[in-house]
Amino acid sequence: MPNSNDLRKDLGDFSSVVCFKAVITGVEDTLGPDGAAVVFTRAGRVRGHNLARSLGVSNTNPEPQKIAELLDGAVGKNGTCLTGVKSVTKEGDNYIVDCFDTVCSAGEEPGSDRKCTFTLGAVQGALEEITGQTFYGEHTDSVLRGGQYDRFVFSPL
Repeated sequence: MPNSNDLRKDLGDFSSVVCFKAVITGVEDTLGPDGAAVVFTRAGRVRGHNLARSLGVSNTNPEPQKIAELLDGAVGKNGTCLTGVKSVTKEGDNYIVDCFDTVCSAGEEPGSDRKCTFTLGAVQGALEEITGQTFYGEHTDSVLRGGQYDRFVFSPL
């Protein structure tokens, strides 16, 4: 991955949430919600895998709390600002990741049925790369629908 100073000389690494959301809604208008969900989840997974590799944590399989710290550092306030990662817990074979301030939920009306497909995919890809497992991911709780966090549950395949 290039040095962050190499990405854009004058404007820096970050663009607006409004522009990112316009990409999401434009692709949804073109492919429909289900087609767009497949595309954004896959794009997120690729990003997550690459992110974990760049951090040098492939197949390290640390404790869930360490995974939360790694993810939050990379995609949270001190990273790319995709989402804050509150916690990662393990219940049986499943990983549960609680996120806040997800880019996908930003600006959405309460009650919106928006799913955090790109964010879920990015977390899933990183988790897969870190643990060496493959998962099925679900967005089970949403801040848009009364949840305290955007919760993602990852079950091994």
